[in-house]
Formats: sequence, C-alpha cells, structure tokens
Amino acid sequence: MSHSDRALPSFASLGVPTALIDPLSQRGVSTPFPIQSATLPDTLAGRDVLGRGRTGSGKTLAFSLPLVARLAGLVPSGSPIARRSRPGAPRGLVLAPTRELANQIVATLEPLAAAARLSVMTIFGGVSQTGQVRRLRQGVDIVVATPGRLEDLMGQGHVRLDDVAVTVLDEADHMADLGFLPSVTRILAATPSGGQRMLFSATLDAAVDKLVKRFLDRPLVHSVDAASSPVVAMTHHVLLVPDPGQKRQVVRELAAGAGRRLLFTRTKHQARKLARELTADGIPAVELHGNLSQNARERGLKAFADGQVRVMVATDIAARGIHVDEVELVVHVDPPAEHKAYLHRSGRTARAGNAGDVVTLVLPEQRRDFQSLARAAKISVTPTPVRSGDVALRDLAGPTAATVAPDRAPAAAARRGDPAVSKPANNRRPRQSGPARSGSAAQAAKPRTRQQGQPRSSQPAGHGAAAFSSRGHRRSGSRRAA
Repeated sequence: MSHSDRALPSFASLGVPTALIDPLSQRGVSTPFPIQSATLPDTLAGRDVLGRGRTGSGKTLAFSLPLVARLAGLVPSGSPIARRSRPGAPRGLVLAPTRELANQIVATLEPLAAAARLSVMTIFGGVSQTGQVRRLRQGVDIVVATPGRLEDLMGQGHVRLDDVAVTVLDEADHMADLGFLPSVTRILAATPSGGQRMLFSATLDAAVDKLVKRFLDRPLVHSVDAASSPVVAMTHHVLLVPDPGQKRQVVRELAAGAGRRLLFTRTKHQARKLARELTADGIPAVELHGNLSQNARERGLKAFADGQVRVMVATDIAARGIHVDEVELVVHVDPPAEHKAYLHRSGRTARAGNAGDVVTLVLPEQRRDFQSLARAAKISVTPTPVRSGDVALRDLAGPTAATVAPDRAPAAAARRGDPAVSKPANNRRPRQSGPARSGSAAQAAKPRTRQQGQPRSSQPAGHGAAAFSSRGHRRSGSRRAA
C-alpha cells in the first residue's frame, strides 16, 4: 500500500466520542496531530501516559479530550469515577507552570467541557482568591491551576483533591525550571493513587523523571518531536551587529513588518523600554513581563492574539506562556542564557504546521557565548554581519506596516488603563533615585495595586493550547505562581 493510500487517522477512529468531535469540527479541527494520534487510544482507556513533544505540537488537546471524555462518562471507564463534583472537590486537575498557559489550556478545554456539561475554572496568582473560593464552593469539575495558589487554597481548606480521578501535568520540565517541583510533589501526593495521571513535557530530565517514577503507574511513553530536534519549518538566522546603536536600528527595522512578531529581551526593564520606544516610533507594541498586573498581561495578550497589535516584547515568561499561532518572526533581541530558553522562545513561531523565522542579534562580545548555546541547541547556522538598511533585514521583516501615532496605539491605551503601570508625562520616563525596584513598571509615585482579573481571550488557531477561545470568564490564582 502506498503512502497516499494510507488513511490518515481521524478523531473518531482514535475513539474520541462524537459529542466531543462536533465542537472540534466547529473550530475547523479535523485531523489529529501526531502526539494526539499516539496518545489518545491509551489515555481514553484510562492508562497513565508520558507524552514528550515540543510546545505547539498539540499536547493540550491530547490531554483535554480524554480528561473531559472520562469525567463525563462518554467512554468506558476501567475504574469508577464519581458522576458529580462535590463543593471544593474537583474531579479533574491540570497543573501548569504559568498563568498565561493556564488561561490558554482553559481556552481549549471550555468548548469540550461545555459539550459534555462539565464546568472548568482556573486558579493562579495575581488576583484575589475571593472569586475562586466562591466557584469552588459551588462545585467545579475541572481545575486548571498553577501550583502556588492551589497549595494556598488547600492549606486554607477551600479545596481538597481526594476526588480527583484524572490529573494532568503540562510542561513538567518548565515547572522544574521554575522550582515548582516540591509543590507539585505535595499536590500529586494529595490525589488518589488509583487515579489516571498524564504527564506532558518537552524534555525529560532527572527531576521530571522522579515524578514519573513516583506517581505514574506503568506509563506508556510517547515521544513526538522532542524539544532538542529542530523544527523543519523554522529557519534560524544569526545577525552580527557591530554596536548597540546599530542594534537598536536593526531591531526597529525587524519590528516594522506587517506580520505578527515576538521580541525577547533578558530583563523586565528592557522589555518595557523597548515596547515604549517602538510605540513612540509609530510601531505599536505591547509588553509582557512579571512586573505587570494580571489585567495588563491579559489585555496585552488579547491585543496581540486579536491582531490589534502586531508586536509583543517579552521576557522569558512568554517563552512557555504564549500559545498564539501565526507568529511569523521571533527575534532574540538579547540572546538567552541557556539553550533550553532559546528553543522555547523560538518555539513561538513555526507552530501548527506553519513556517517561521527566528533571528538572534549578537554583539561582538556575545559571539563566543552564542556559539556554545547554538551547539547545545543543535542549531547550525552561519552568522551574517548586518547593518541598518541591509537587504537581508528587509527580507526578514517583510512588507512594512503603516506607522501609528503613539497616542492612538492600542498599547498606549492599555497602559493608561492599568493602575499598575505609571503614565509618564509627555512620554518621558520619570526619574529614578537609586536602583530600580523589581515590582515597578515605571517607578511612579503611586504604589502598585493588584487588580481583580478580567476576561481574557486568545485567538483560536491550530491544535495547540490556543485552539479555542472563550470570553466572559474571570480568572483567579496565586501570587507564588509565575
């Protein structure tokens, strides 16, 4: 039988119930990704699974379908699962390393859960716990949480995990990087030992392996597109810039294109400064980093996902937290410190089968360090010297978008509406005395205040965590979570 004669697997042939196929079809999702084809027969049957694949490979849908199907009783269950959730006792639990990822997991889960008449909520940091405690008391079927606040609520007696029948750990390696594994271990220990557990990770290092050995029962291992393998549709470029002045000009030219692009910096201050400089130059840009309030994060992500703003400037918080398809260009304005961060940053493009370019800007003093990083990331690319105005930059940037007056940019409006971000008069940054404090967006006289979460939306595209979007839900969570 030739390759063309082989029938591609369908969700139905993998055992996905019709009730869950319909919402997939409504979103244009018809063909399973490899990680879904590999894992669904086992996960729908209730087996513990260890799935390895890079972000953007479709892992979110791979665990969302069996999670909903088994809790709703849509597939035969080898072990008894309660048909209703008691107040404060969810039956399904998904752990994620960041608030942004938790939100986007829920965006995928909600249409499936609605079709099965299940309820979903998030628990993460940066907002008041009042709303989430109220939801828990009402009874909720599935909780998507970052570890910090979930442990807080467990300690306060607002949530217990002894009814959890299905547990998912998403991006376990990133949880290890963030130091969450002790908390994750305590949370998993609070779930019943007989429940189903699914662990998805881009890499499997020693710390994650300990979780697997302790909490997964004879897991079936499925590896698809490991993080160490370069994406075929992703093209890497290393541009050698002679000095910081030229670098600023090169960054502006790369940001000026009409397509969606994501720029990474090392520090929060650099992300904030660059986003505001680009906006002042007529290139609307939003910032994403740990100093922003939850409201500002969600507004910025929504503007980026919806296409109101085509440029986002972020720190490594977004390397795992952003799941937006159709990012044409990723620019490492500052090369990351280690190769795993490079791979995860770069993975924001070339998602869901689309092509994408990754550009790293390297100053003379950074060449040796970047060579070591490239070897560790298994990236082979010949560095190219560039200066502002070079044809190579125009080719990478693509068609130039029209400039926008700074006061009319969506990014400026978002900053004006956020109490956590100060508004400098006359577009000037306020003067600072002494070293910058990490908790301030622009060192205004007003102190930062945490605000209640607001509705978020992500652009539906592909099979990844942003495959679905949902509006009108208030998010909640933990200050200890990222």
